Order: sequence, then C-alpha cells, then structure tokens
Amino acid sequence: MTTTELITQIKKKKSFLCIGLDVDLNKIPNHLLQEDDPIFAFNKAIIDATHQLCVAYKPNTAFYEAYGIKGWQALEKTINYLNKNYPEIYTIADAKRGDIGNTSTMYAKAFLEDLGFDSVTVAPYMGKDSVEPFLAFKDKHTILLALTSNQGAFDFQTKTIDGLELYKQVLETSKSWKNSENLMYVVGATKAEFLGDIRKIIPDSFLLVPGVGAQGGNLQDVCKYGMNDTVGLLINSSRGIIYASTEEDFAEAAAKKAKELQLQMALELS
Repeated sequence: MTTTELITQIKKKKSFLCIGLDVDLNKIPNHLLQEDDPIFAFNKAIIDATHQLCVAYKPNTAFYEAYGIKGWQALEKTINYLNKNYPEIYTIADAKRGDIGNTSTMYAKAFLEDLGFDSVTVAPYMGKDSVEPFLAFKDKHTILLALTSNQGAFDFQTKTIDGLELYKQVLETSKSWKNSENLMYVVGATKAEFLGDIRKIIPDSFLLVPGVGAQGGNLQDVCKYGMNDTVGLLINSSRGIIYASTEEDFAEAAAKKAKELQLQMALELS
C-alpha cells in the first residue's frame, strides 16, 4: 500500500487508528479456547467488528511466535484474511527485526513478500546495511524504532552524544539511506513532548505512535505536537480495545472502544 492510499483511507474513515492484535490466550474469552484456532477466531471477530473504525492492524509477532507453529499459522491466517477481505486496511508486522544485510533481506522477504504485510518494524541499532534491505521493497514501508514509549527508552535513546540526542541522530542519519522515502518511525505516545523536535527533523514522515490508552499516552497531546498536513500519524491501541471484554460480547466491546477513539480522531481532523 502506498502512502497516498493510506492517507485516502484516513480521510475517508476520519480515523488514524491502528489496532494492535496482541493475542494472549490467557486473556481471550474462554469460549474461544474450544475453537480449532482460538487466536485466529479471536482476531477474525475483532477485525470484523472494528475494520470500519480503523485504518491499520498491527500484530506483534511475539504473541504468535510464543505459540510455536500454531501461532505462526494463526498469524498467516490473520494477514491472509485481512488482505483478502479488507485490502484497504494497512498492515504492520510488529517484528522489530534488524540484522546484517543478507539476514535482513530474509526477514524482509518473510514479512513483506511471503506473508504480504504492508510494513514491518525494524530496530536501527546495527545501522544502514541492516535497514536498507527492508527499504528495497516497492510500495512497502519500514517503520524504524526512534523514540519508544517504555521507561527503558531513557537508557540510550535520549542520551546526548556530541551535543545531539541519540534518537535525533537516528532520525537524521536515516534520511540519507537509500529509499528513505519508504521510512516511517515509531514514537511513543508517552513521549508526546518530544514530537515538536521530531517534526523539525522529519516533518513529512508517518509516525506509528503506540502507548495511547493502557500505557497512559494522551491522544490530544500527540495530535497537537505530531500531526502534519497529511495527518502523518497512526495511533495504536492494543489492550485497551481488544480486551475491553472477556465475555461473549468481546468483539462488540472492542468496537465500542475503537469507536470512542475514532470519534476523538474525527474531532482532531475537523
């Protein structure tokens, strides 16, 4: 999916909501555990109930890899279901990969070619030759970790080296990489006060912003400092939506929570 197509969906739905499909079998409704594939059954119900309210879904691959081959098959069924039934939805493989060039190429092929995701999250620590293999895929995006929402982000990301914070150096340097127009960036909602400086460096890039809801991020602050002329934001909410209920009405409860966020987003777009 191109950036232009994503922007079109944002305008059409009056939403820049991304829903995280982080499925924990200990948290899903008990009645789904009787299904042949409870992870996919859960995802399908959530997707069918919320697809009109969001523009993206983001499965965190750890929640699938933890269940071995069955988890991986559930991930494959989920992305296939999305691509077949809701091709207008932007998909993110939250895999946080990144390794030496030939390995990164294989990671990229796995998520962007074989599974058919629109994008994949990548860690920048190993630098240019670990990221550029992801950037080589046409009409696909690489979402680079820039300033994350966790407390440990302060261990390295905000440390100053030669007068410039590390995350700012990552942003500046990444702009020089081949096919850098295919980059998006992860910026945590709990770091909204940093967004002004980030926008000075990457004014036109899309930002994937996790941390709204359960992690304490504020939607209005993110929009105030991070929105650009094309919106430029994908606000992710996972637990706050998909685990709104553990009863048989879980999908309807998820849709209600998603609707609350979508209405707030519509106000920001008005």
